[in-house]
Amino acid sequence: MPRKIFKKYLPDHKKIKENRYMKVFGNFIHDPGLWHLNRYSASGAFAVGLFCGFLPIPFQMVVAAALAIYFRVNLPISVVLCWITNPITIVPMFYFAYKVGAWILGVPPNDFSFELSFAWLQSELIHIWKPFLLGCLICGGTLSLIGYHTISLLWRLHVVRAWRARQARWKERLLHTLHLDQLGKKDDDDEEDKTSDSTEETYREKHNEHRND
Repeated sequence: MPRKIFKKYLPDHKKIKENRYMKVFGNFIHDPGLWHLNRYSASGAFAVGLFCGFLPIPFQMVVAAALAIYFRVNLPISVVLCWITNPITIVPMFYFAYKVGAWILGVPPNDFSFELSFAWLQSELIHIWKPFLLGCLICGGTLSLIGYHTISLLWRLHVVRAWRARQARWKERLLHTLHLDQLGKKDDDDEEDKTSDSTEETYREKHNEHRND
Protein backbone atom coordinates (compact mmCIF):
# COMPACT_ATOMS: atom_id res chain seq x y z
CA MET A 1 0.00 0.00 0.00
CA PRO A 2 1.13 3.63 -0.54
CA ARG A 3 1.18 4.26 3.21
CA LYS A 4 3.94 1.70 3.60
CA ILE A 5 6.06 3.62 1.09
CA PHE A 6 5.53 6.92 2.91
CA LYS A 7 6.18 5.45 6.35
CA LYS A 8 9.47 4.02 5.10
CA TYR A 9 10.93 7.48 4.36
CA LEU A 10 9.16 9.76 6.84
CA PRO A 11 10.95 10.80 10.04
CA ASP A 12 9.96 9.31 13.37
CA HIS A 13 6.83 10.85 14.89
CA LYS A 14 8.51 11.24 18.26
CA LYS A 15 11.35 13.32 16.83
CA ILE A 16 8.89 15.69 15.16
CA LYS A 17 6.78 16.08 18.29
CA GLU A 18 9.88 16.80 20.39
CA ASN A 19 11.14 19.47 17.99
CA ARG A 20 11.27 22.78 19.83
CA TYR A 21 9.48 24.63 17.03
CA MET A 22 6.59 22.14 17.07
CA LYS A 23 6.00 22.63 20.79
CA VAL A 24 4.36 26.00 20.10
CA PHE A 25 1.27 24.11 18.92
CA GLY A 26 0.74 22.46 22.29
CA ASN A 27 -1.80 19.64 22.35
CA PHE A 28 -2.90 20.28 18.76
CA ILE A 29 0.11 18.37 17.51
CA HIS A 30 -1.05 15.20 19.28
CA ASP A 31 -4.19 14.92 17.15
CA PRO A 32 -4.13 11.37 15.66
CA GLY A 33 -5.51 12.71 12.39
CA LEU A 34 -2.25 14.58 11.78
CA TRP A 35 -0.27 11.32 11.73
CA HIS A 36 -2.74 9.16 9.84
CA LEU A 37 -2.09 8.29 6.19
CA ASN A 38 -4.83 8.04 3.60
CA ARG A 39 -5.45 9.49 0.15
CA TYR A 40 -6.76 12.82 1.44
CA SER A 41 -4.18 13.36 4.19
CA ALA A 42 -1.25 12.47 1.90
CA SER A 43 -2.34 14.54 -1.11
CA GLY A 44 -3.33 17.44 1.15
CA ALA A 45 0.05 17.29 2.88
CA PHE A 46 1.81 17.47 -0.48
CA ALA A 47 -0.22 20.56 -1.32
CA VAL A 48 0.67 22.22 1.99
CA GLY A 49 4.36 21.26 1.93
CA LEU A 50 5.00 22.27 -1.67
CA PHE A 51 3.21 25.58 -1.21
CA CYS A 52 5.15 26.42 1.96
CA GLY A 53 8.39 25.44 0.25
CA PHE A 54 7.95 28.47 -2.00
CA LEU A 55 7.29 30.91 0.84
CA PRO A 56 10.34 33.22 1.04
CA ILE A 57 10.32 33.35 4.82
CA PRO A 58 12.21 31.68 7.67
CA PHE A 59 10.51 28.92 9.66
CA GLN A 60 8.68 27.46 6.68
CA MET A 61 8.17 24.22 8.61
CA VAL A 62 6.27 26.03 11.36
CA VAL A 63 3.91 27.52 8.79
CA ALA A 64 3.52 24.12 7.15
CA ALA A 65 2.71 22.51 10.51
CA ALA A 66 0.12 25.20 11.25
CA LEU A 67 -1.57 24.64 7.87
CA ALA A 68 -1.44 20.86 8.36
CA ILE A 69 -3.22 21.27 11.70
CA TYR A 70 -5.80 23.61 10.18
CA PHE A 71 -6.58 21.38 7.19
CA ARG A 72 -6.07 18.13 9.17
CA VAL A 73 -3.59 16.61 6.74
CA ASN A 74 -0.48 14.55 7.41
CA LEU A 75 1.93 16.71 9.39
CA PRO A 76 5.24 14.86 8.77
CA ILE A 77 4.81 15.02 4.98
CA SER A 78 3.86 18.69 5.15
CA VAL A 79 6.96 19.55 7.18
CA VAL A 80 9.43 17.38 5.26
CA LEU A 81 8.42 18.77 1.86
CA CYS A 82 9.48 22.26 2.95
CA TRP A 83 13.01 21.03 2.38
CA ILE A 84 12.54 21.32 -1.38
CA THR A 85 14.06 24.71 -0.65
CA ASN A 86 17.52 23.89 0.64
CA PRO A 87 20.98 25.47 0.21
CA ILE A 88 21.28 23.84 -3.22
CA THR A 89 17.84 24.64 -4.66
CA ILE A 90 16.86 27.87 -2.92
CA VAL A 91 18.59 30.30 -5.29
CA PRO A 92 17.37 28.86 -8.63
CA MET A 93 13.85 28.27 -7.27
CA PHE A 94 13.33 31.78 -5.96
CA TYR A 95 15.03 33.43 -8.89
CA PHE A 96 12.69 31.52 -11.21
CA ALA A 97 9.73 32.64 -9.10
CA TYR A 98 10.95 36.23 -9.31
CA LYS A 99 11.23 36.04 -13.10
CA VAL A 100 7.71 34.60 -13.32
CA GLY A 101 6.35 37.47 -11.24
CA ALA A 102 8.29 40.04 -13.25
CA TRP A 103 7.00 38.54 -16.51
CA ILE A 104 3.39 38.68 -15.29
CA LEU A 105 3.74 42.30 -14.08
CA GLY A 106 5.63 43.29 -17.20
CA VAL A 107 8.66 44.67 -15.36
CA PRO A 108 12.30 43.95 -16.36
CA PRO A 109 13.92 41.43 -13.98
CA ASN A 110 17.02 42.50 -12.06
CA ASP A 111 19.84 40.37 -10.70
CA PHE A 112 19.83 39.94 -6.93
CA SER A 113 21.37 37.72 -4.28
CA PHE A 114 18.98 35.77 -2.08
CA GLU A 115 19.30 34.80 1.56
CA LEU A 116 16.51 33.30 3.67
CA SER A 117 16.87 35.60 6.67
CA PHE A 118 15.11 38.55 8.29
CA ALA A 119 18.04 40.82 7.37
CA TRP A 120 17.61 40.03 3.67
CA LEU A 121 13.86 40.55 3.91
CA GLN A 122 14.41 43.99 5.42
CA SER A 123 17.16 45.17 3.06
CA GLU A 124 16.50 43.56 -0.34
CA LEU A 125 12.86 42.54 -0.51
CA ILE A 126 11.67 46.15 -0.52
CA HIS A 127 13.12 46.59 -4.01
CA ILE A 128 11.66 43.47 -5.65
CA TRP A 129 8.82 42.45 -3.38
CA LYS A 130 5.97 42.76 -5.89
CA PRO A 131 7.25 40.45 -8.65
CA PHE A 132 9.07 38.22 -6.17
CA LEU A 133 6.11 37.54 -3.88
CA LEU A 134 3.70 37.24 -6.79
CA GLY A 135 5.98 34.71 -8.48
CA CYS A 136 6.40 32.74 -5.26
CA LEU A 137 2.64 32.56 -4.72
CA ILE A 138 2.01 31.52 -8.33
CA CYS A 139 4.76 28.88 -8.37
CA GLY A 140 3.85 27.58 -4.93
CA GLY A 141 0.14 27.46 -5.75
CA THR A 142 0.73 25.76 -9.09
CA LEU A 143 3.12 23.18 -7.63
CA SER A 144 0.71 22.65 -4.76
CA LEU A 145 -2.18 21.81 -7.11
CA ILE A 146 0.02 19.54 -9.22
CA GLY A 147 1.26 17.71 -6.12
CA TYR A 148 -2.25 17.31 -4.69
CA HIS A 149 -3.82 15.88 -7.84
CA THR A 150 -0.77 13.75 -8.70
CA ILE A 151 -0.62 12.03 -5.30
CA SER A 152 -4.40 11.63 -5.24
CA LEU A 153 -4.37 10.02 -8.68
CA LEU A 154 -1.40 7.76 -7.96
CA TRP A 155 -2.95 6.66 -4.67
CA ARG A 156 -6.25 5.86 -6.39
CA LEU A 157 -4.50 3.94 -9.19
CA HIS A 158 -2.54 1.93 -6.64
CA VAL A 159 -5.73 1.07 -4.72
CA VAL A 160 -7.55 0.06 -7.92
CA ARG A 161 -4.60 -2.07 -9.02
CA ALA A 162 -4.38 -3.73 -5.61
CA TRP A 163 -8.14 -4.40 -5.66
CA ARG A 164 -7.94 -5.98 -9.11
CA ALA A 165 -5.01 -8.12 -8.02
CA ARG A 166 -7.00 -9.23 -4.96
CA GLN A 167 -9.99 -10.07 -7.17
CA ALA A 168 -7.72 -12.08 -9.47
CA ARG A 169 -6.40 -14.06 -6.49
CA TRP A 170 -9.96 -14.70 -5.25
CA LYS A 171 -11.00 -15.84 -8.71
CA GLU A 172 -7.99 -18.13 -8.97
CA ARG A 173 -8.74 -19.66 -5.57
CA LEU A 174 -12.40 -20.12 -6.51
CA LEU A 175 -11.51 -21.81 -9.78
CA HIS A 176 -9.01 -24.00 -7.97
CA THR A 177 -11.66 -24.99 -5.43
CA LEU A 178 -14.21 -25.72 -8.15
CA HIS A 179 -11.62 -27.76 -10.03
CA LEU A 180 -10.93 -29.85 -6.92
CA ASP A 181 -14.67 -30.33 -6.40
CA GLN A 182 -15.07 -31.48 -9.98
CA LEU A 183 -12.17 -33.90 -9.60
CA GLY A 184 -13.72 -35.27 -6.41
CA LYS A 185 -17.09 -35.65 -8.08
CA LYS A 186 -15.50 -37.39 -11.04
CA ASP A 187 -13.72 -39.82 -8.69
CA ASP A 188 -17.04 -40.54 -6.97
CA ASP A 189 -18.70 -41.18 -10.34
CA ASP A 190 -15.87 -43.50 -11.32
CA GLU A 191 -16.27 -45.41 -8.06
CA GLU A 192 -20.00 -45.68 -8.64
CA ASP A 193 -19.43 -46.94 -12.18
CA LYS A 194 -16.93 -49.50 -10.90
CA THR A 195 -19.36 -50.65 -8.21
CA SER A 196 -22.16 -50.89 -10.73
CA ASP A 197 -20.01 -52.87 -13.16
CA SER A 198 -18.89 -55.19 -10.38
CA THR A 199 -22.47 -55.75 -9.25
CA GLU A 200 -23.61 -56.45 -12.77
CA GLU A 201 -20.74 -58.86 -13.35
CA THR A 202 -21.51 -60.71 -10.12
CA TYR A 203 -25.17 -60.98 -11.11
CA ARG A 204 -24.23 -62.45 -14.49
CA GLU A 205 -21.91 -64.97 -12.90
CA LYS A 206 -24.61 -66.15 -10.49
CA HIS A 207 -27.16 -66.28 -13.30
CA ASN A 208 -24.83 -68.41 -15.43
CA GLU A 209 -24.17 -70.74 -12.49
CA HIS A 210 -27.91 -71.11 -11.95
CA ARG A 211 -28.48 -72.01 -15.59
CA ASN A 212 -25.67 -74.55 -15.50
CA ASP A 213 -27.27 -76.16 -12.48
